[in-house]
Amino acid sequence: MLYEKEFRLVVLIALIMLFGSYAGLVKAERIKDISQVAGVRNNQLVGYGLLVGLDGTGDGGSPYTSQSLRNMLNKLGVVIPADQNITSKNVAAVAVHAELPAFSKPGESIDVTVSSIGDAKGLRGGSLLMTPLKGADGQVYAVAQGSVIVSGFGIQGGDGSRISINVPSVGRIPNGATVERVVETPFGSTNELVLNLRHPDFTTSNTVAKAINEAIGPGTAYSIDAGSVNVNAPRDLAQRVAFISMLENITVEPADGPARIIVNSRTGTVVIGQHVRVRPAAVAHGNLTVTITETPQVSQPSPLSQGQTTVVPRSNINVAQEKNHMFKFDPGVSLDDIIRAVNQVGAAPGDLVAILEALKEAGALRAELIVI
Repeated sequence: MLYEKEFRLVVLIALIMLFGSYAGLVKAERIKDISQVAGVRNNQLVGYGLLVGLDGTGDGGSPYTSQSLRNMLNKLGVVIPADQNITSKNVAAVAVHAELPAFSKPGESIDVTVSSIGDAKGLRGGSLLMTPLKGADGQVYAVAQGSVIVSGFGIQGGDGSRISINVPSVGRIPNGATVERVVETPFGSTNELVLNLRHPDFTTSNTVAKAINEAIGPGTAYSIDAGSVNVNAPRDLAQRVAFISMLENITVEPADGPARIIVNSRTGTVVIGQHVRVRPAAVAHGNLTVTITETPQVSQPSPLSQGQTTVVPRSNINVAQEKNHMFKFDPGVSLDDIIRAVNQVGAAPGDLVAILEALKEAGALRAELIVI
């Protein structure tokens, strides 16, 4: 009881310090938005099932669909001779996958996604039969069943032509699976918890630890590395939940990212970070345009000359070059200066990439150039 009273007092003092000390931060973000508690995560589930009730758009002759249909009917008491082949275009074999949120309890519902794994033309109007969903350990954690909602559709003509909108072979079942098993987590098993930063950074990790120590008390948190902060937490689950709730609402100012330039070579997109700087350099940029125009002329012979009408080719070649001036970068220019200088010469995204690469090769670009 004494520990519980002391803990409540610490929480009250910390909340007062939170609203008093961190209210003036302009770029401050909550710890909830930049980190997550280690061990608190979603878990992927997957299963194999049969979709029935299709309007002739199911699997035509997939052997695994026939085998699955035979096995299901046998379990339901319908005996089919082994030498008799069964096929149905109203049935499709599907893969079912879902994400099981942390702390999900038996009886709760989760959404599932259904995807065709055969030659089914579409899943619209189908119903998924009871499908166990397993985790990476092979255990069944949920059971899915229900009607599939498909946003796309496809139409095929007799000559093989086909029109498709969106993807008709994938659908979803909202609340289509029922949780059957709890996933064990390390939450509450130790006297400490770890906050994992979404974007690892040594400065941000140190800032988070200092903010927690200032809000709760010295020695409460310390940085493990650039991506993790260790925090001493109460062992009692009720107190731990309140403690984490308080931690999540502590605001800190994350460190700025490193100086980087991201170039997407496929789309021509260029993203320049705030801290990009260049050393003194001069850049000349210009485009040479060559235009060739074909204007053939007809040669008509004089009357009674027994000549033939012929076409005489004629080509006009025009060479034009933009008179863009050389521009100069002064020491330590910022992002705004770079953009302004490049825009003055009318450089396109492709030209900008070439200029940045040339600056990098010349050793004048003080940033990491990443091409994706």
